[in-house]
Amino acid sequence: MSSLQSFRENWVRPALFFGNNPISLIGGAITTASGIAVLGYWILFVALYRQGVSNPYLNIIFAFLLPLLFVLGLILIPIGIIERRRKLQKAGQIPAVFPKINLSDPVFRHGVDIVLVATIANLLVVSVASYRGAAYMDSPQFCGRACHVMEPQFVTYQISPHSHVPCVACHIGPGLGSYVAAKVEGTRQVFEVATDSYPMPIPVPVNELRPARYTCESCHTPNRFNGDLLMVFSRFGDDQQNTETQTVLILHLGGVDSFSHRTGIHGVHLGDIEYVATDKNLSKIPWVEVVHPNGTKTVYSSLPPGSGRPKGELRRMDCIDCHNSTAHPFVTAEQAIDQAMSQGAISPSLPWVHKEGLKLLKASYTSQAQARVEIPEQLTAFYRAGFPQVMTSQAASVSEAGKALVTLYCENVFPFMKVTWGTYPNHIGHMSYPGCFRCHDGSHVAKDGSMIPMDCSVCHNLLAVDEPKPQVLSVLGIQ
Repeated sequence: MSSLQSFRENWVRPALFFGNNPISLIGGAITTASGIAVLGYWILFVALYRQGVSNPYLNIIFAFLLPLLFVLGLILIPIGIIERRRKLQKAGQIPAVFPKINLSDPVFRHGVDIVLVATIANLLVVSVASYRGAAYMDSPQFCGRACHVMEPQFVTYQISPHSHVPCVACHIGPGLGSYVAAKVEGTRQVFEVATDSYPMPIPVPVNELRPARYTCESCHTPNRFNGDLLMVFSRFGDDQQNTETQTVLILHLGGVDSFSHRTGIHGVHLGDIEYVATDKNLSKIPWVEVVHPNGTKTVYSSLPPGSGRPKGELRRMDCIDCHNSTAHPFVTAEQAIDQAMSQGAISPSLPWVHKEGLKLLKASYTSQAQARVEIPEQLTAFYRAGFPQVMTSQAASVSEAGKALVTLYCENVFPFMKVTWGTYPNHIGHMSYPGCFRCHDGSHVAKDGSMIPMDCSVCHNLLAVDEPKPQVLSVLGIQ
């Protein structure tokens, strides 16, 4: 007997005989369906990748879940074979000669029919479920809601100017490198959530983001000349009248003009600048290297002379180094209440509302649920005790102010993730955080004694500073 004939007689025939059982047939159907789906995805992936199209989360379905189904089907096949063999052996019904492979045999043909029908049905179900699952996992709702630890980022994302941009557009992006890196990072994050070992608060991912030319510049043109921008900031005092003052300035955004000159904030900072930060939030920058248009380099350092370049990642400055919170705009309590009062969400006519509101926002609460109850109650109690006439004439305004304060708190403070006011600094400006002063602080000195410029007029001109009803706004017809 030849080896092929021996293999057919001693292995193939027994396997097909014992394999004709519900468990093995279901396993074969699952394996076939998932295998075809995965194979089809590989072909589709190659075609889409050549066109520069990529779905960051599709691989969770096709490279993880479907292979698991494939393996599960393979495991079910021998389980069914072993179980049927055990039952037949116990009943003494194992044949001396196993039946030949014959499609005219109705029993064998019936088994084949079951496998085909089950395979087609499973293929349809798996395909539809895979498509819908992939579409969902590519959405901000999956990123923000399926993973509860990302709630702070999801809430601020929804109120940001980039709420229409999918999370994956910045955090993953197209390309094979991003594709593989996202899978590795995603696996680590799933493990952290499953083992309750994730960091609190979630660290700022600025070090993992791709350069701005792959994210921001897909929509924005940083070198475009934007000229100047008039800005007005309102602040309210902690006195009974909540005295409003305004700061008016002209911000020199600049860019690259028609003569290829770099001017203003964008023009200067989007040149060839590299730096080293010594913390993960990029708030401490002791070393900066500037490459001038003529090719010469100047190193500015705030470290003692002779220290050299400090340890840390060497980063090329781009949009994200200043616009670090544009998609997740956490603000300070002062900024939040001033903006709400200037927009009328909190009525400035309520006595002491700025001071009392700020006190309530900065109070310690164990949860947002507690804040939702206590902030309105304490604000109402304050006016009831000290200004009963307000509760008579402006009860609706007090109620609206309480609701607005709750909204401000719940958009910026998340006790369960240890996120509070100031957890995530904003590098734009220099009023609430170091921002510009990370480099423009007067302590970054070059070997020749020159410093990084501290001339405020390079970036902006102040037209009014904390003035009540600035005249310049009347002249401009704004106020």
